[in-house]
Amino acid sequence: MMQKIAHNLSLVFLFLCFVQVYGQQKEYSGDPDASFATARKMAFNNQRKQAQDTLLFILTKYPNYHDVRSFLGTTYSWDGDYKKAKDEFDYILEKEATNKSAWLGTIQNELWTPSPYIALELSEKALKNYPNDAEILLLKASAQEKTNNIVEANKTVSLVLKQDPNNQKAIEYKNSLNRNLNLNNIGVNAAIDLYSSVYDPMHYYSLKYGRQSKYGSITAKVNFNRRFKENGVQYEVDAYPRITKGLYGYLNAGYSSSSLFPETKYGAELFKSLPKGFEISLGFRSLLYDTTTNLYTGSITWYTGNSYWSLRPYITPGDAGTSRSGALTYRLYRKDADNYFSGAIGAGYSPEVNQFNNNGDAVAIFNLKSQKINIGYNFTTHNNKNVIGIQSGITHQELLFDPGNYVMIYFFAVSWELRFK
Repeated sequence: MMQKIAHNLSLVFLFLCFVQVYGQQKEYSGDPDASFATARKMAFNNQRKQAQDTLLFILTKYPNYHDVRSFLGTTYSWDGDYKKAKDEFDYILEKEATNKSAWLGTIQNELWTPSPYIALELSEKALKNYPNDAEILLLKASAQEKTNNIVEANKTVSLVLKQDPNNQKAIEYKNSLNRNLNLNNIGVNAAIDLYSSVYDPMHYYSLKYGRQSKYGSITAKVNFNRRFKENGVQYEVDAYPRITKGLYGYLNAGYSSSSLFPETKYGAELFKSLPKGFEISLGFRSLLYDTTTNLYTGSITWYTGNSYWSLRPYITPGDAGTSRSGALTYRLYRKDADNYFSGAIGAGYSPEVNQFNNNGDAVAIFNLKSQKINIGYNFTTHNNKNVIGIQSGITHQELLFDPGNYVMIYFFAVSWELRFK
């Protein structure tokens, strides 16, 4: 106990001496290495503010002493001053793009923010300078895990162990991932539309089973609707195959014998990652009622910090002209990709989005005027095995049989998903 007190007093004494000698100076003029060593001791002894003052004073004379600046950024991260930390790491990387300490610091800083999508992008950039570096790969795996790509995270950690089978951090991380690697999921969804007039409530239910694999994910669904005093069932399959790094697809197919659904439906889309957190896609959907309706769609998505923005238009050619609709979606992520607040606004009527809202006569409708807004919240339980979603929204929609007159639709939905090995 006395030894610890003496150690603390010695650090305080060193700092006071530093203040006394340099307190009147506007620019540092001492031994930067010795002062850096003193600052490190103070930082690791819960005297962070004093350590940061010392580091800043060193930088007045030696602004390109990158080890000092990198450690300063790290202390800011420890304190939760993520913006200050980012500024310090960015300064270093602008001067020295191969500074490994700055790369490690800035990636970890984004993981703590948390901004896992940015952390993932930064780790990819860092690996161009340090291919197969174990420390950077482990940070990349952490970013992949936080973006809900646990299969990819597991592959990244396996790459570290392939190079160094005795890497203890990688061994412990892989064991942790394997404990949480729930490749299967089942889920249910229930939703209701309440109309201000004309129509009775419309009910929508869905039961699904999905599985993750190294080739991508696949989900089988059974959709049940109660509308127009009729019941209908649809069988549907969604797949997201991985094609190559930064490129994946979407495939969909469905069948129903009920007039409440298209008899058959299918679609495909290709997604490509771009720099700066952007992603673009282009695809189509085809719905068969009495006649076939084809839709063309795509998206522009931007991951920035812990935010997600996505703009998706729909273009539907038809005999009466071309219908256009679209929606802008926003998500504010919390700790990972399964925990977020969401909001969306949209205009126009698309049979892809509103395929469950046709008139019950096996005819696709796509030329109605419509405006909508909705909000939602997704969260997981403490063990991350249960994912729960809540949504509500309002739509102002033109009546099919009375153009120019509108009805209000109030939408409520709840979903639950269980993940297991």
